[in-house]
Amino acid sequence: MAQKKPILDRVFSMEIARVTEAAAVAASRLIGCGDEKAADQAAVDAMRTALNKLDIRGEIVIGEGERDEAPMLYIGEKVGTGTGPELDIALDPLEGTTITAKAMPNALAVVAFAEKGNLLNAPDVYMDKLAIGGGYAKGVVDLDKTPAENISALAAAKGVPVQEITACVLDRPRHAEIIKSIRSVGARIQLIPDGDVAGVIATTQVHTGIDIYIGSGGAPEGVLAAAALRCIGGQMQGRLLFTNDEQRSRARKMGVKDLDHKYVLEELAAGDVIFSATGVTDGSMLHGIHREKDGAVTTHTVVMRSASGTVRWIRARHTDESKFG
Repeated sequence: MAQKKPILDRVFSMEIARVTEAAAVAASRLIGCGDEKAADQAAVDAMRTALNKLDIRGEIVIGEGERDEAPMLYIGEKVGTGTGPELDIALDPLEGTTITAKAMPNALAVVAFAEKGNLLNAPDVYMDKLAIGGGYAKGVVDLDKTPAENISALAAAKGVPVQEITACVLDRPRHAEIIKSIRSVGARIQLIPDGDVAGVIATTQVHTGIDIYIGSGGAPEGVLAAAALRCIGGQMQGRLLFTNDEQRSRARKMGVKDLDHKYVLEELAAGDVIFSATGVTDGSMLHGIHREKDGAVTTHTVVMRSASGTVRWIRARHTDESKFG
């Protein structure tokens, strides 16, 4: 019997890179300009144009918002030429709108492709998140434990004192108790102003010095981060957070049956996944967009695939910026 050809062919590794490159270049024109909305809209427009050039039947399951709240790239929107494989798409055209507007590090353009039905169709609410890199026994950390307990368990698994563990946490008032718990055992904290997809991925990279990501952030970003971890290894858990009945109602309409469910990595992103991120501003993982005197732009992109475990780092020089739209 002939083997079934994978839906996500190798060709998508380059196609998906072009999508995030286009969004990153568009957003980069507004670095440091102080206009978050304009930077985000530029990235949205460029990413949508790039997606619609692909021979796919794509449906956005993680996007800029739900249909009534987002003019483009909303949850449920169809993208692509309408021919080719059916794919679920999770995206954040500009992960780090504030840090782009302020010319701070680690802004990214991010997208993930998966086979139909393999990405959690998460509502646009907050999610409690806990993530570590690869190489540890399953369940070494758990969302139901306190941050202090998770720090201590990770230190023991790593064979180091807790003082050598660094946790990445979004710098938000709501995280005051988390920060207090982490510091109660003597661990270090790296506070970030925005960009929790990059924060989760940083747990997998030794040079960042980050061992664990703890805290709440957008559920869409949680699914994107999970897609990346599926490709490069690691553990992640998430739980949706609701503040009112309207949010709970929307979640049920999107197929969420257990509102208190603790999602593990494979429930957030399953099957064959391809993930791409292009740097907008310089960061710990990727260089940002840079323009040369002759008008050329350089991009730095990482593309990952779960089926093969391949991670491609793509440095590109584009002589004609206008081709990005």
